[in-house]
Amino acid sequence: MMKWKAFGLAAALLAGTVLGGTASADEVVVYHTWSKPSEIAALGVLRDAWGKDGHQWKDLSIAHDSGANVSLMNMITGGNPPAIFMNSDPGIYRDLTKQGLGVPLTKLFDSIGATKNFPPAVLKNITVDGEIMKAPATVHIDGMVYYNKHVAEATGVDPKSWKSLDDLFADFDKVKAKGYIPIAQGGDQFQKAYLLQAVIAAEEGPDIYNRFYGEKPDKSVIDTPEMRTALKRFRQIQQHTDPGSPNRQWNDTTNLVITGKALLQIHGDWMKGEFLAANKKLGTDFDCINIPGTKAVVVTVDAWGFLNTNNADTAKAQEDFAKLDVDPKINAAFVLKKGASPVRTDVDTSALDACNKLVLDTLKDPNKQVSNPFNTADADWYRTIWEQADKYWSDPNRSEDDFVKAMQDAYDQIF
Repeated sequence: MMKWKAFGLAAALLAGTVLGGTASADEVVVYHTWSKPSEIAALGVLRDAWGKDGHQWKDLSIAHDSGANVSLMNMITGGNPPAIFMNSDPGIYRDLTKQGLGVPLTKLFDSIGATKNFPPAVLKNITVDGEIMKAPATVHIDGMVYYNKHVAEATGVDPKSWKSLDDLFADFDKVKAKGYIPIAQGGDQFQKAYLLQAVIAAEEGPDIYNRFYGEKPDKSVIDTPEMRTALKRFRQIQQHTDPGSPNRQWNDTTNLVITGKALLQIHGDWMKGEFLAANKKLGTDFDCINIPGTKAVVVTVDAWGFLNTNNADTAKAQEDFAKLDVDPKINAAFVLKKGASPVRTDVDTSALDACNKLVLDTLKDPNKQVSNPFNTADADWYRTIWEQADKYWSDPNRSEDDFVKAMQDAYDQIF
């Protein structure tokens, strides 16, 4: 696995190859990993608003679930990096800062009154070593339950009555008996990893979660009754998935719920964008709840970063982009298309729906939220968790002992 510690070399290469260039502000490379209809629609809101300021968005998109091994570091090493990029990994921002290539945003956001209106979960996720380094685009809860109301009615179940995961699983036999898939689940690594994160947070709460996924994880938490219980829940979900689960992308999985083939999906609340893109109505065709009995939710803050190119025109384009990204009206329109929630507390909520309001209500309690490790943790650590979650899920003969031993060994190698 490539460590981000090698990033310093890449940055040094960049310093000698492109910083003296003459990037043109009328064509700025914007790198992102979004490709689904709801994601593209959201990007269009920001691109159109930025275009009105006279800037031309040169799209560089590599879908996060495409399997393509393309990273910001690769592009920098190649000498043709994007001036604006979507990435939340704190390690990247630390390395950029060390090389003088980072673009701090604290003063900018303070000057436009944005900082004071970022909720705690957002501010925590965009701050790296005391400095705001990321422009927040969306707020998501990584593990919510979205369900098809028509399937629920046809099978005689009421998801809003569930108080625990035991209640959820108890109703699955009814769902199967009527010929529906009880829980739709995709098969690539990131979906399994996000599901495990959500289960650990919901079932075991912030303490166990933060000790496992934190910036400085606690090795002793790996082999605890709480972690083993969460792994058993993870396995229980796997046993209820359909044969088509392996290699299925998340939006295709959501489509099983949208089209009434499956009752529900436990995934990020960006699922809503797919329902809306399919012209489904919240409260009529589908609805949402937190994982029953949840003790904590995992919060993702999609965010933009900026590369210091030492070019005044590019810097102006980056500043305009950052301002629009957190503008209350633009952000409200952006998240509405994406199926996300706003990054500011002063956004007009009149256009927000019940699922947005559930997210915002949940995030009112800072003690009931934890961060997606991609936003805060060591990259080698969380990607090892992804790999081991995938192995555990994919092999029914793999035990909790196998997972525990693999993670203990990984801890010793990484830290």
